[in-house]
Amino acid sequence: MRRISASWIFTLSGSVLKNGTIEVDESGTITELYKSPVSTDSRDTEYFEGIIIPGFVNAHGHLELSHLKNRIPAKQGIGRFIGEINKLRPAEDWEIIEAAMEADKNMFQAGIVAAGDISNTAITLDVKKRSSIEWLTFVETFGFHPARANLAIEMALTLHAQFKAANLPASIVPHSPYSVSDELFSEIYNLEGRECNILSMHNQESMEENRFFESGDGPILEHITRNLGLDATHWHPSGRSSLETVLPKLSSSLPLLLVHNTFTTLRDLHFLKEHRGNLSTWLVLCPNSNLYIENQLPPVSLFRSENMHCCLGTDSLASNTGLSVFSEIKTLHHHFPDIPLEELFTWACLNGAKALGMGDRYGSLEVGKKPGILLITPADPETGALLPESEIRRLV
Repeated sequence: MRRISASWIFTLSGSVLKNGTIEVDESGTITELYKSPVSTDSRDTEYFEGIIIPGFVNAHGHLELSHLKNRIPAKQGIGRFIGEINKLRPAEDWEIIEAAMEADKNMFQAGIVAAGDISNTAITLDVKKRSSIEWLTFVETFGFHPARANLAIEMALTLHAQFKAANLPASIVPHSPYSVSDELFSEIYNLEGRECNILSMHNQESMEENRFFESGDGPILEHITRNLGLDATHWHPSGRSSLETVLPKLSSSLPLLLVHNTFTTLRDLHFLKEHRGNLSTWLVLCPNSNLYIENQLPPVSLFRSENMHCCLGTDSLASNTGLSVFSEIKTLHHHFPDIPLEELFTWACLNGAKALGMGDRYGSLEVGKKPGILLITPADPETGALLPESEIRRLV
């Protein structure tokens, strides 16, 4: 047994413990929690000045894009970004795998215990199988033109079967509102409860996405017709936001992760609640990526005022300088200092675990769980607040 004590312990399952103690067995499973130090003898208890929290859950990433780090200019907008992704993505397998292995190692060292990952290929399968992180793979489908729907779903089913054969959980999901036809949305809907158990979709990452649905023009249409060379004559704008347009095409009985939400409005949130409620809907925030691409943060204060369930993701190294959930916390803490630290930790740990269907084993410090234990130091000794120089360290 190990006994670990700290100035502040955020259990995320009850009150914050000041100078409390956690007892874990050799597997990392929590066996007991104490509200006060069990022993002042350093041979019995490891004591740390700082904050202890559970391991992080990265609710959204793209491990297979790790080889694109530092290759796409920042703050160029979504149109330029997706064009660069398509151009730079092709690479030798060894380059993609080496970059993914390095990213996986760095994520674990940064305190991440579980992650939801977007995959278009099986190239990261072996990396995930050997990883110390528990991965849930979202097999992503594309198909703007209706004629591609059958091929897109067949490819997704084949990829899903590869992950399933490797005993790695996976779920088939749409990429975004603008890259999936009505026919393909219908095919995904029909997979409910089998190859599709949890939904994830990029949502309103840019102003151009809403423009595409409201007026039918702009950089996204240009990307589809010029960069991809696709026929868009079948396309007719709905006159509504992207979320209002496609949400009815998604199963309302499955958990849904909406990723980015940079330009989501109050009207969108009201529509969301009316259509599917709030209990199984998660807004995944990737603030560093949003700043990298659009130089814009989501309306976090609006999400809080509407009692939305938020969790955190890092997106990919194509749109971020690192894959650290703690870095995402610090960005939000800097821009929204009114958000209580415990709430940010809940987004980064417990909510992410619940969103990925892993809340029974990760996300909070509770007896019987094996959530990982992280130390943040230094921290304000009086309030437990983060400091600019605060860093993360994995203890368990």
